[in-house]
Amino acid sequence: MTNAHLAADIGGTFTDIAVTYKSDLYTCKVPTVPGAPEEGIFHGVRQAMTETGLTTADFSLIVHGTTLATNALIERKGAKTAMLVTDGFRDSVEIAYENRFEQYDIFMDKPPPLVRREHRYGVPERVDARGNVLIPLDENAVIHLIEALRDHKIEAVAIGFLHSYIAPDHERRLADIIARELPDVLVSLSSEVSPEIREYERWSTTAANAYVQPLMSRYLGRLSSELMDMGFTCPLRLMTSGGGLASLETAVRFPIRLVESGPAGGAILAARVARECGLSRVLSFDMGGTTAKICLIDDGKPQQSRSFEVARQYRFMKGSGLPLRIPVIEMVEIGAGGGSTARVDGLSRIHVGPESAGAVPGPACYGQGGNAPTVTDANVTLGRVDPDNFAGGTMKLDATLSAEAIDADVGNALSLSTLAAAFGISEVVEENMANAARVHAVERGKEIRGRTLVAFGGGAALHAARLARKLNMNEVIVPVAAGVGSAVGFLQAPVAYEVVRSRYALIDETLDTEGLNVLFDEMRAEAEQIVADAAPEADLQETRMADMRYHGQGHEITVELPPGPYDGTLQNKLTGLFEATYAAAYSRRIPGLDVEVMNWTLRLSATVQDPKPCPPMPDAATPIPAGERELFDPDTGNLSTAAVYHRDALSRGAVITGPAVITEDETTTIVLAGFTARLNAIGYIVMQWEGS
Repeated sequence: MTNAHLAADIGGTFTDIAVTYKSDLYTCKVPTVPGAPEEGIFHGVRQAMTETGLTTADFSLIVHGTTLATNALIERKGAKTAMLVTDGFRDSVEIAYENRFEQYDIFMDKPPPLVRREHRYGVPERVDARGNVLIPLDENAVIHLIEALRDHKIEAVAIGFLHSYIAPDHERRLADIIARELPDVLVSLSSEVSPEIREYERWSTTAANAYVQPLMSRYLGRLSSELMDMGFTCPLRLMTSGGGLASLETAVRFPIRLVESGPAGGAILAARVARECGLSRVLSFDMGGTTAKICLIDDGKPQQSRSFEVARQYRFMKGSGLPLRIPVIEMVEIGAGGGSTARVDGLSRIHVGPESAGAVPGPACYGQGGNAPTVTDANVTLGRVDPDNFAGGTMKLDATLSAEAIDADVGNALSLSTLAAAFGISEVVEENMANAARVHAVERGKEIRGRTLVAFGGGAALHAARLARKLNMNEVIVPVAAGVGSAVGFLQAPVAYEVVRSRYALIDETLDTEGLNVLFDEMRAEAEQIVADAAPEADLQETRMADMRYHGQGHEITVELPPGPYDGTLQNKLTGLFEATYAAAYSRRIPGLDVEVMNWTLRLSATVQDPKPCPPMPDAATPIPAGERELFDPDTGNLSTAAVYHRDALSRGAVITGPAVITEDETTTIVLAGFTARLNAIGYIVMQWEGS
């Protein structure tokens, strides 16, 4: 056995494959098959084995990330789902926060609940906030509800009772009854999916888990079965949104944790690049065929969160989507990819995305029937993409079709030349990404200026230099295999699982440290069981956090805690940690207010070896160009001659002065005028701005 590892990342346009074996890395891109996404994986796996000479017996691990759960939520193509809640509260998921996220829009569209009202049922039972039973579970009423579920042919059930995060017995009993009476129906419990205070977010997350569970269960079952039929006997691990790997069984049980799994892999890669290169402040930029993702990374760690919104009705509008309480790497995602389509509105403004041409029909230049101009069509016209060598020469693009689509939908409407219209499309998409990065940083009290931009994904290196200038950033790094960066990141992710418990505590002399130690021991045991299933012999690393706030506030911030066990000195430590974290986020402290904790969190992950620091930059070398190309210069608005280099042919230390083009099979790096690119000691392209 060669001990090879394989990663597969299904995107909206391409499926990325990365294989590590011995000391080598093999990568490829294959078109995504929208109706059967697993087919793209099998195609890529067969191609990888053919070109590397590996057999199924050589693989010891397969890692997979998918947007299937996300797409099902966005497109409302999940299972027929019912929701069983405490009697009197079936409309809580529709009432939501009782606010207007867009105050002045009288036609505001709220996101409809995933479960229709006629499929939401009240169950007689009641438990108080301390776990005391006020009304026992009425099992006779449950039997009548079972008949309704059977009559409506319900496929999945979400169960959410008030205060079940502290007393889950009623939920578990109801689940047992459903399993006995309706064995083919999948059941999600809020006390397992998201055992946290605040029923709206908890129930929304549980409903989403139930909604996608049958779809994901069937998909993962087919994937696992067909991989076994191909001869693979190695474990299959799934990438989660929190940046860890989960076993197949955990993924089937909690598929909601797979939302945003692909982008999480990219953030893992960018964080590793930051540690390798000794960078304390990085902006991760991942641009694929459908979306662009931006993530802040400080001290080698991506920003983490437990709050996430999916299927937003309004772009960038917080509160317009369905809230999920799951561990997630915090990033902003916008509809700005190579397949994003461009159009002109009634005010003669160019809009790009969020609509995408996807894999089918794809951009106009694919020649598959697409007639809307896309970002890829603009890049072909601007000379950034070589039509004859796209995707390593496996696809031939038609520049004439790109020009015709740009003229028809943008150029003619604005009386612009083809070149100017293509530049307009590119400029709009780059400004959209820059604005998203600015807003994301401001909302988190972070500064973008002075960071290094780490660019990966099929489209990122095409736009990275221009984006860096818009954000006043002077350094861009394009790592090895950047075109399939998320898949490479999958191979660097640890097996991990996160457990949360809502237990209110006021930080004063009455804090029950003994009870807190017991709580963390219980959480550790739960996480250990799941992590050990996926990584039985790994050394485990534990991280503890708390969601804290000043007494009376409505929202919390997450504070990292010291390791346990705890004693009477914990109170002062907690207050000091909270105030330091609060001051870092809001530049102030509030004197005289008590501090309280709402949630306690434990993350357990298998230890991953830190990367070796990158050696010093090698001596400068001047490479010989492989050719020339006409490349658009955004500063002059004209085409100019640019040297073309093949990345594989560049030696360490090679220095390239812009304007220039550096090609590789899965992406292309554009070195604009004013930038100097240099290959560092581990093969990363480092672009420095040297213009005025």
